Amino acid sequence: MNLSTFSNTTVRAGSASLAIGLAALLVVMLPGAATAANSGGGASKAVDSTVVVKPYGLSKGRAKIMKTVTVAGSVRPYRPRQRVRVYFFHNGKKYLNRSIKLKKGKRDYGTFRSKVITKKGGKYAVQAEYFGNSGKDPVGRDTTERKSWRVKFVSLNSGQCGKIVGGFRNALNRLALVPSGGKCFDGQMERAVLAYRKLNYYSRNARASKGIVKQVFNGKGGYRVRKPELGDHMEVPLGKQVIVFSRGKKPYAIFPTASGARATPTILGTFYFYRKDPGYNEKEMYYSSYFIRGYATHGYKSVPNYPASHGCLRTFIADQPRVYGITEIGMPVYTYGDAFRSGGKRFDRKLPGGGADLGPTGGLDPTVLD
Repeated sequence: MNLSTFSNTTVRAGSASLAIGLAALLVVMLPGAATAANSGGGASKAVDSTVVVKPYGLSKGRAKIMKTVTVAGSVRPYRPRQRVRVYFFHNGKKYLNRSIKLKKGKRDYGTFRSKVITKKGGKYAVQAEYFGNSGKDPVGRDTTERKSWRVKFVSLNSGQCGKIVGGFRNALNRLALVPSGGKCFDGQMERAVLAYRKLNYYSRNARASKGIVKQVFNGKGGYRVRKPELGDHMEVPLGKQVIVFSRGKKPYAIFPTASGARATPTILGTFYFYRKDPGYNEKEMYYSSYFIRGYATHGYKSVPNYPASHGCLRTFIADQPRVYGITEIGMPVYTYGDAFRSGGKRFDRKLPGGGADLGPTGGLDPTVLD
């Protein structure tokens, strides 16, 4: 190669390098142009989405207690593998959320469905949120307003069975009242209702009125322990005419009782169970647990709603085996209050709560064994 040929080749090579360098600089200075060149026209803009949700099965904006409420909704536009998150609220507080995969609906909609049980009173609400969809065909996010409903309560009757009765039983248990298992309103549930009414100074019967059902489901009217330092013990608030078993400050079993009459009142103070006699004795006391001298808690054929015994704490025959099973030798017993006055009111006075007093035993037979 001669000198002129080498010079021309060098110039051509240098021009090519310069061209490449200028092109690279333009790419740095014009990123939009580079993106357009690489993507073939720019990124797609996300389309707006619309999500809706609605509760179903309501009556005038209310759902019966223990009712399963279905909520359903949709998201538009639909894309494969979309999900929506559904939030449930109770009295303004979020207590449950679920992520639900959308199903392809008609036209350009995706649909979803969920359920919730109204186990307490107050105000429920549902809200749905869609977080959008990225990728080749992006969709924006959207959130619904809260859709709310309230709870409707109903009265319950002896012998009635079903989901509401089962929920009512669980609510009584949470208040340390102890009906039997199952979903039927039996004798043990009647006595639990009677104990609740006596505990809260309502009229003395076993009727689960709408007001009583509402109070119990809402967890109101429980017993406040007076002597938690006694550990596992029995308390007897004579003004309320119930006996309460508690571990520290947490009561776990409450039964109706009839304490000593005015002429033979129940002794007051702190004592300890010292003797237990199973079965009946010669005085027709059933499964007796003694806490001082001849004072005992025992089943008896007559358990009126007022103080009527010779000083003992009478219970229903059907309740006493359970009471007897709870009591233990050495367990503390604390009796207090005035059996003849309660909160400034006569204990035998008719009090609110729905329905009149049903005789001296609240309409219940103390000898029934269920």
